[in-house]
Amino acid sequence: MDMDTGSSTGSGTASGSGSGSAVGRATGAGSAVGRGTALTAHQLIGLLVDPGGFHSWDEPLTAPPSGSAPTPAPPSTSLSALSASAPTDPGYRASLDRARDRTGLDEAVLTGLGLVDGRPVALVASEFGFLGGSIGVATAERITRAVERATAERLPLLALPVSGGTRMQEGSAAFLCMLRITAAVQAHRAAGLPYLTYLRNPTMGGVFASWGTLGQLVFAEPGARLGFLGPRVYEELRGVELPADVQLAETLAGHGLVDAVVPPQELRELLRRTLSVLGTAPPPHRGTAGSAPSGPARSDHPVEQPAPHPDAWDSVRRTRRPDRPGTRELLRRTAEELVLLDAPGGRAGALVRALAVLGGRPVLVVGQQRQTPEHERPFTAADLRAVRHTARLAEQLRLPLVTVVDTAGAELSAQAELDGIAVEIAHCLTTLLALRTPVLAVLLGQGSGGGALALLPADRVLAAGHAWLAPLPPEGASAIVHRDGAHAAELARAQGIGAHDLARVGLVDEVIPELPDAAEEPESFCARLGAALNAALAELSVTGEADRLAARALRHRRLGDRR
Repeated sequence: MDMDTGSSTGSGTASGSGSGSAVGRATGAGSAVGRGTALTAHQLIGLLVDPGGFHSWDEPLTAPPSGSAPTPAPPSTSLSALSASAPTDPGYRASLDRARDRTGLDEAVLTGLGLVDGRPVALVASEFGFLGGSIGVATAERITRAVERATAERLPLLALPVSGGTRMQEGSAAFLCMLRITAAVQAHRAAGLPYLTYLRNPTMGGVFASWGTLGQLVFAEPGARLGFLGPRVYEELRGVELPADVQLAETLAGHGLVDAVVPPQELRELLRRTLSVLGTAPPPHRGTAGSAPSGPARSDHPVEQPAPHPDAWDSVRRTRRPDRPGTRELLRRTAEELVLLDAPGGRAGALVRALAVLGGRPVLVVGQQRQTPEHERPFTAADLRAVRHTARLAEQLRLPLVTVVDTAGAELSAQAELDGIAVEIAHCLTTLLALRTPVLAVLLGQGSGGGALALLPADRVLAAGHAWLAPLPPEGASAIVHRDGAHAAELARAQGIGAHDLARVGLVDEVIPELPDAAEEPESFCARLGAALNAALAELSVTGEADRLAARALRHRRLGDRR
């Protein structure tokens, strides 16, 4: 069911006719979808790596003589021998010859070792000018060997696909090689190594549905057409046109399927920062478990200061101030390195996802971006799925996960019910409870309902002095108990929703004071909270996985018992 180039053109993947225009049509596919890939594989690699910083891993191939259909080969088989077993179709062989002459390459992919700001990274880069970047048996073997070598040498791996998918002239044998590549990628990820992808225009079919989208982080070229089936084949099979914007990179990013849309000229800097975070070695543990490591989040204020417990209703009102610092501001003020990732709804959405370095430790962060009357951001089922995706990513990368809670509540609508928002909350809870990596939660402000609870299963919970958690906003609780909203303040005080109340029932481990309000001292407050985050991460780093999971289970077994 694979797999055309994704454009309205026919590519080298689509048929075995071998006409002289096959390569030309494939090359033109990029421009047919807007801002197509204008860079060759060599040019893109040149944008990414340090000067003179690329070393090819590719073995030379020979042009295929007559032979039988290709068959998967063991790793000991030479790529030349693989190429020699290609189909006998003279048209296809002529197309291969023209592709080699046109591009100066022997296949549709380049692999090797690159240096990005001095950091080594394995590279797999497709060449669209070579039969539309399509994947044949020899292409797949070259990719697989590069992935396996990256795993053996414990290197981060960046794939740069641009492809129509399977090379149709090689049929099912080439199609099955997607499994071969995927198995190698899975082994690389299972080894705890980063696998990043940058999807170029177009990336379609079997490539998109396998190794192209398996990156722990998936980036994409602006305007790139990305999808399972190209519009020409879709229309042929379904009898209707596929809407033009469905398969655009920006559309997929808005649905949480792409982590960032990045122009090629900006990819090096994004890659540098990403590798910097992922390559950061945690600092050696010194002193007591609660001592805070050095870093930009240090404050002149002690992490803990005696302060009167705030009035619960006053806290609710303060957390609704539009000028109160939210998740984005907290990260900007506390992270030594920060890579913001896309989330459903983009920058206007209710979720923030990021790679960050906090206190010298690489972490993944997923947090709610606070809502204000001027910028209401409903927390949706798609956001909850993105939370789970980020949690699984933290586990794959073996990084601590930091969650930040600051929400007026999950989306309330008929569509939210149909989207399964309650089911997604339940799945979030189970995902975080079972996560093997350390989890640190921050109750930053509002904590209304299941949308807040979904991000709170953790090994440690920090809370801002005015933060609160309740089954409903106090006005909603008043409507249930008194059939009006006039008793909201009374119920806020009676329900034990404040940060210090939550500490007494076992949820909150440390309350970070606000002096008197985070909105009035954002820099100092974020510094205090950052120092507490660093200290908690340091403490969690010295606990073994088995002990940490056992303590987490006991912690949640006792939640709600008054201390």
